[in-house]
Amino acid sequence: MLGSGSAGNSIFVCSQKVRLLIDAGLSTKKIVDGLEKLSVDPSELSGILISHEHTDHLRSAGVIARRYKVPIYLNEATLKAASDKLGKKIQFEIFETNSRFKLQDILIEPFSVLHDAADPVFFCLYLKDRKLGIATDLGRPTSLVKEMLKESHTLILESNHDPEMLLSGPYPWWLKQRIRGEFGHLSNEDSQCLLRELLHQDLKNVVLAHLSEQNNHSAIAHQTAMQVIQERDDLTVNLSIASQNRIGAMIEV
Repeated sequence: MLGSGSAGNSIFVCSQKVRLLIDAGLSTKKIVDGLEKLSVDPSELSGILISHEHTDHLRSAGVIARRYKVPIYLNEATLKAASDKLGKKIQFEIFETNSRFKLQDILIEPFSVLHDAADPVFFCLYLKDRKLGIATDLGRPTSLVKEMLKESHTLILESNHDPEMLLSGPYPWWLKQRIRGEFGHLSNEDSQCLLRELLHQDLKNVVLAHLSEQNNHSAIAHQTAMQVIQERDDLTVNLSIASQNRIGAMIEV
């Protein structure tokens, strides 16, 4: 996790053949510095995978794509909505929502999520018998989301806000309604309920992501998720919190 939260999101995923950014919502400097700390030259990137056109997922995608000649993978509606932010002289690779495609040794499956964007998706990534499931920016977890994320070996899951902190916080009422609506973001309790359905014997890592700096606290999110994990004595799950400002440890899926 290069960084995750309301101010920006970006994930680095690698295999033997692929070096991939999933979203590029941090500043270009933060992303480049983060990759360098991982001993990755940005010019080695195989692509930038874009979930939707909101700035906290898109901010640096155009700059990195042009500067380092990296292709951007996104769907047609997101490209149309984001074209002004991305700019020109970029290689775009268009995928179809809910259709798998191969990027060298990784199989990528973009699936629809409920969020207030043109055609928002998140992703499952497969390599041999391993599965990484990623889902943030969820107004609510649909049946499709649950089906897509099941049997993941590692999960990156939204735990955006604490409902009481959101309602008593400084945001204007319209923004509070957007965040807690069905096209907004998952609360800690919503994330807990989804996680309960997704727990299984082979799930080894859960990363809570997209925490709001204003409306959540990492200790609350961690405690809420840990409660459901501790209901299962038969499981050993490593639970971690993605930081807005620190690079997370590398996780072997």
